[in-house]
Amino acid sequence: MPTVEVVAAVITRGDGVLACRRNADREAGGLWEFPGGKVEVGESAADALAREIREELGVGIRVGGLLHRGVTPMNGRLVDLACYWATLTDAAPSSSTDHDDIRWFGRDELRDVEWPEPDRAAVALLADGAESGDGV
Repeated sequence: MPTVEVVAAVITRGDGVLACRRNADREAGGLWEFPGGKVEVGESAADALAREIREELGVGIRVGGLLHRGVTPMNGRLVDLACYWATLTDAAPSSSTDHDDIRWFGRDELRDVEWPEPDRAAVALLADGAESGDGV
């Protein structure tokens, strides 16, 4: 099976975690996810994540350490998703090119909405109290 390398930003603000709901017309439409996207050939994970967040949300981030990485079979391919801690370097985003809603969730609310399979391990870690080890 072909593998798609994907990165996602776990952006926190106080006790809140930023999540985005995929547009209905996209794959996994209507599900919540951590923003991010595919890593391009020759691009580092951190560079890809910063680029994707700038493209999707129009804001800058500082990429921190890895929260979780896992491989999930989906639709005839393997999704290799790496979720990194991140902090905003700009104001909070108000819109997205790939999402119809952006929301800050308390960690205790993360399990109240539906997530795509690749994101669920990171959601569980966050809901169970995982903290960034690098001050992000």
